[in-house]
Amino acid sequence: MRSIRPIGSKRSIRLAGLAGLSLVAALLGACSSTGRLAATPATPSATPSATPSATPEPAPQATACPKDLPAGTRCLAGRDSAGAHVLIAVPPDWSGHLVMHAHGGPLLGEPRPERALDDLQRWSVVVKAGYAWAGSTFAQGGVQVRAAGDDTERLRRIFVAHVAQPRRTLLHGQSWGAGVAAKLAERAGAAYDGVLLSSGVLAGGSRSYDFRLDLRVVYQQLCANHPRPDEPAYPLWMGLPADSAMTQADLAARARDCLGLGLPAAQRSAEQTRRLKTLTEVIRIPERSVLGHLNWATFHFADIAHRRSGGRPVFGNQGVRYTGSPDDAALNAAVLRYSPDADARRRFADDTDPSGRIDRPVLTVHGRHDAVAFAELSGEFGRTMARAGRAERLVQVYTDHSEHSYLSDPVYPALLEALLAWVDTGQRPSPAAVAARCEQLRARFAGDCSVLPDWQPPPLDQRVPPRQPAP
Repeated sequence: MRSIRPIGSKRSIRLAGLAGLSLVAALLGACSSTGRLAATPATPSATPSATPSATPEPAPQATACPKDLPAGTRCLAGRDSAGAHVLIAVPPDWSGHLVMHAHGGPLLGEPRPERALDDLQRWSVVVKAGYAWAGSTFAQGGVQVRAAGDDTERLRRIFVAHVAQPRRTLLHGQSWGAGVAAKLAERAGAAYDGVLLSSGVLAGGSRSYDFRLDLRVVYQQLCANHPRPDEPAYPLWMGLPADSAMTQADLAARARDCLGLGLPAAQRSAEQTRRLKTLTEVIRIPERSVLGHLNWATFHFADIAHRRSGGRPVFGNQGVRYTGSPDDAALNAAVLRYSPDADARRRFADDTDPSGRIDRPVLTVHGRHDAVAFAELSGEFGRTMARAGRAERLVQVYTDHSEHSYLSDPVYPALLEALLAWVDTGQRPSPAAVAARCEQLRARFAGDCSVLPDWQPPPLDQRVPPRQPAP
């Protein structure tokens, strides 16, 4: 299957630099006589037993840094023992703090080094802030959360073995990678001092993807072309048959034929306009995100069905009542209905769903209008942490942004400063304090803050209709 890039802003993101944090120790960046970067380490973290045993890993090699990193940054690249590509960047004014980055997606197929390069360019603000940055492409190539966490932890050990022992290690997960980071922090929290989860898919795979099955069944009822009547039928929770040769371009063509996606509004037929309006109002996503979610509900669902669940259904829509169409009764009577397999759903949840049992400070940030990963998913994570008795370990920040892949430059340094201060002092930051610091940083970093200190998302069930549990 072809890889699917995460859907988000496609504009080129130019990240502004930022000065070192006032709350950290003196900047560390000189090389020791052994060639390793010198740092004053914090108390060494315990090796987490829940991740693969520490084995010798090949040392990453010097490589050219991507554009926009500070002059004098040292970049290292390589491939770990599991096959994941790794990339490390250490600025010349290194603070001694390391940010481990878990990327979104996930991508399907073989890992590609370009993924880590793209991530470092997007998050170059971290290096400009004086942090070292390390990212893995993940080796598993699919919807497998624990394995991606193992890849991230393996890279942390590579950094410690071949670069330096950081003073503080922060774990950052973005989008799907936020779920990776949350699960890793549950299992290997001793290795990380704090956790930042941005725009996260944090209700777990067993709940976060339910609406994509809703998308498939409503799309099929409206369009009848995925699959077409002359193609073999298959249950839509499967994504695609195992032997399908469909590509993303093929799927885009079908969505264009039915909904007019990719066409100017004036060039759509009245029927295409009607179908698109019905789909977006029933599923409650904007037009700009329909094709991305349709891709995920096709190719990622196929990965889950054929590689993760043994061909058994993880998702179902029994008991769902769809609303927002011109004739809801007719729609609900006509859509295909499926029941999940209880064991398959339980196994998928075990791999993907956070338990909330994290004993380190956790900050989340989410754009209120994010149409890729709904802000309600972060709200559900807050309830998960509370049920686990860890509510005091969590602070959640929401902004008025609609972007998913990146919010704005001043938001992230404000969050990183708040997280480090929490780690160092034990004092939980408030969303209002993060907002105030973000506004101060706007004098140095271009972009809006748009922090909403008092806003909370509604429950996920108000956006994604509840359904009958697996029998």
